[in-house]
Amino acid sequence: MYDFHKKVGCIGKNDYLCGQNYLIMEELRHLSLERFKQMLDQSNPQQVQHYISQNFAVARHDRVASFQSQFEGEPIVMDEMRILIVLQGSVKPYVNLVERHFQAHDIVFLGPNTLVQFKDASQDARGMGLSISDEFLAMLIGNNIPHAFDGHLRDFHFTLQPHEEVFLEHLHQMIYESVQLSSPNLQTTMMLISAFLWHIDGLWNSRKSDTRTAQSREQRVFADFMQLVARYATSQHHINFYASQLCLSPRYMSAIIKKVSGKAAKQWIDDALVARIKVALRHTDKQMAQISDEMNFPNNSFFNKYFKRLTGLTPGQYRST
Repeated sequence: MYDFHKKVGCIGKNDYLCGQNYLIMEELRHLSLERFKQMLDQSNPQQVQHYISQNFAVARHDRVASFQSQFEGEPIVMDEMRILIVLQGSVKPYVNLVERHFQAHDIVFLGPNTLVQFKDASQDARGMGLSISDEFLAMLIGNNIPHAFDGHLRDFHFTLQPHEEVFLEHLHQMIYESVQLSSPNLQTTMMLISAFLWHIDGLWNSRKSDTRTAQSREQRVFADFMQLVARYATSQHHINFYASQLCLSPRYMSAIIKKVSGKAAKQWIDDALVARIKVALRHTDKQMAQISDEMNFPNNSFFNKYFKRLTGLTPGQYRST
């Protein structure tokens, strides 16, 4: 069972590619959920309502000016995916080194490990948001991930119609209220978050037809690759399978994935697989051997070495944390 009140945990670090320049993530400042909680706790309680656990955060009606200084200076890595709705004013950040301008009624998605640098915001800028870790998303949705959030997009934003914003605001409020109950119900909160994500996915899909023709072939290959990863990561661990499904050579497919996303194809597969292993370890009572078998590892020893290599912990150590 997922523990809403579990202590905020550690973060992962990866290399980030932008254009031809590599930025080493270890050298950048990370905005983890723990740090985000500290920032919001320093805000005026009358200006913000928030709830933050290990893998999930929800914040309502926060003024950007409350913690604007925290974003100034060097770029910040957003470890978990974030969905923001600008309720009032405007914000001008650099997102993945590209200057953006978000205004009132815009919805903004920032994928995991998005690079953000604060530039400017109006004094009245105010918004609400939701943050979800890969592990929580895997537990929430499993293999049926909404296309907008399956990893093929680093970030996106679009303007909401008034009725769309009102509906999302209601869903967001119910998510917040569900975790404020004296005895919060996990399934209730999960279903509300799932509805929130699927509704945004529907809104994004209704708009993406306008930009589909502008997508390059490489971007479409990456999108198809991510759909395959979401479906097969637990059973197919090697890039040869995905390349064959896309009718491409492994080398050519790998080059495309790296160019479009800045992350190696094998790393996308590993990240998806590890997220599902973490769910099985922390939220089920399955034996290690059963998890190893279900995730299609040749034996338990290989499973243990694989997980420790990617997380720094053995499966047993992770389960006990």
